[in-house]
Amino acid sequence: MNINNFEWRILIRVLLLFLTLCIAAYLLVTQLFIYFFLTVPLVMYQVIDFIRFQKNTHNELNQFVEAVHYRDFSRYFNVKQAPAELQSLRKGFNEINTTFKIISKEKETQYQYLQKILEMVDTGILSFHVETGEVIWMNESLKKMLQLPYLKTINSLSRRDESLFNEIIALQSGDNKIATAHLEKGSFKVLLSATAFQTEGKIYKLVAFQNVNEAFDETESKAWQKLLSVMTHEIMNSIAPISSLAETMKNRLQATGSKNIEGDNLLEDFEIGIDTIKRRSEGLLKFAETYRNLNKINTLSVNKIFISELFANIHQLMQPTFEQKGIDLEIILKDPGLFLNADINLLEQVLINLVVNAIEAVKDSSDPRIILSAEKTSNAKTIIKVADNGHGMSEEILNKIFIPFFSTKKQGSGIGLSLCKQIVMLHKGSLLVQSVEGKGTVFSMKFG
Repeated sequence: MNINNFEWRILIRVLLLFLTLCIAAYLLVTQLFIYFFLTVPLVMYQVIDFIRFQKNTHNELNQFVEAVHYRDFSRYFNVKQAPAELQSLRKGFNEINTTFKIISKEKETQYQYLQKILEMVDTGILSFHVETGEVIWMNESLKKMLQLPYLKTINSLSRRDESLFNEIIALQSGDNKIATAHLEKGSFKVLLSATAFQTEGKIYKLVAFQNVNEAFDETESKAWQKLLSVMTHEIMNSIAPISSLAETMKNRLQATGSKNIEGDNLLEDFEIGIDTIKRRSEGLLKFAETYRNLNKINTLSVNKIFISELFANIHQLMQPTFEQKGIDLEIILKDPGLFLNADINLLEQVLINLVVNAIEAVKDSSDPRIILSAEKTSNAKTIIKVADNGHGMSEEILNKIFIPFFSTKKQGSGIGLSLCKQIVMLHKGSLLVQSVEGKGTVFSMKFG
């Protein structure tokens, strides 16, 4: 805007008005009333014109201030059709509006860019006012993670998950903590990280939620694999010579025993003892060889397999057992074309193991039932479930069932579910369990 031009227009109007008033005063003093009355309309016109000029300027300024107040930077002030005295003013307003528009567009672009980044990350993010608990923002990842479509205040979380709410409130800025998030159908470990910031005199807390269940599972699996590898190696190296030595001693005793009749009883005792050592050594060798399977499974033969064929194979294989034990098998598969890219032999092994466990779980049920089901979720993940209406499991047992060597069965090896979990993880999936005592258990394999 040309300020000098605007000031000159005001100055010229003031000088003309002053000059006209001086002439009118001179005519009045010299008593030239006829001429004096002729100057009066001219003075009035100049005063009205000056007022109109100031009023137009004031209106233009009000319109500009209103546009800034409502962030209406798209507004355009017509320069060509404006009075000459307002053209420079309108031009200046348009230049300011253009600058504001560019700044606003850049800020909006940055905000949208940041918003998209925060929506794309797997980490859940929550921001809330510390004093009132009002939730300012939460991203989609957190909504999916906690299965919360909306959260008005952080205090509302206490009704859904009181322990997690207490952990969030107690978490200090800069701290990290592992907590447990409880959902209707299970729970998972989550890493909480917090920071605080202040704006406009208000303090806000920003909390990041990271699901670390899969990381824990992978670390735990690798730790067990390493332990089993060392244990198997040591057991095999220790027991193989014992078994061989026991066999050699037995052969030698048999060869020399017949020459010493008086020592028949002693020889018999030696043979029994050595037989025992040999039998136990071979049992331990078999034990070590069985558990070595946990380390052997590290490669997959991946092919496209249809879930319907997989279920049909399990049904055909287990049908005699179901009929013998009076168990009702129900298969739920809404999409016959549902498929997976997987190793069919290993996946069948997992399903057989889970079905066998389900058969054991429902043996005391009045109406034993096992359900095989599969579906594709909205986020393109495939879930295969094995459910039963058996006796269920306590929370204490649920926390241990995937640990190698842990078993609730008297004759159980504790290897089955550990092996199942490793196979599912090799398929880039996860094996979860939900159970309620007295109602039943559901094992869910999630792929994709």
